[in-house]
Amino acid sequence: MKRFVLCSMHVAFPGAAAWLYAPAVFASFLSGDALDTMADWVAIIVLIVVPIGAIVLFWLVHILPEKVAEKRHHPQQAAINTLCLLSLAFGGLLWPIAWLWAYTRPVGYKLAYGTEKHDDYFDEMSERARAGELLAHDVEHLRDELDAMAAKGSLPPRLRQLRAELDALHRVAPAVPAAEGKV
Repeated sequence: MKRFVLCSMHVAFPGAAAWLYAPAVFASFLSGDALDTMADWVAIIVLIVVPIGAIVLFWLVHILPEKVAEKRHHPQQAAINTLCLLSLAFGGLLWPIAWLWAYTRPVGYKLAYGTEKHDDYFDEMSERARAGELLAHDVEHLRDELDAMAAKGSLPPRLRQLRAELDALHRVAPAVPAAEGKV
């Protein structure tokens, strides 16, 4: 018991000595009116700027599935966009579903309609074909996709016209790769 008291005194004494000889400490580097002004600005930031920033960040995160679906030419972009809007209304509960949906390959859609791309993809590729930016095998692949869609009976008039333009383009310049000379 005596030994324990001695050990605790050795520990307590340096702490007490440090406490007695400590210089005066201030909680803030500001004082008076400067402290009040700083507190006002911090309150404004916390009450106005932070909530606005949080809402903007929440919105930016919730439109990510829309951007992914658009970039990947997902055929169900409109449904993913709608799910993202609903997710905003329901506090983000539907967002993981929209995220997964944007990254899935629409196998059932391809079985039903013959493609797994949005119509915008075909418009973009046709513009690139007209500009001569596509290789011959890319144009052939685009024609095959349009033929698969036509076989399923789901080729809209705009894409039928695109298919005819690709045939005309092929007759004018058969199998001339656009990337010759490019590295």
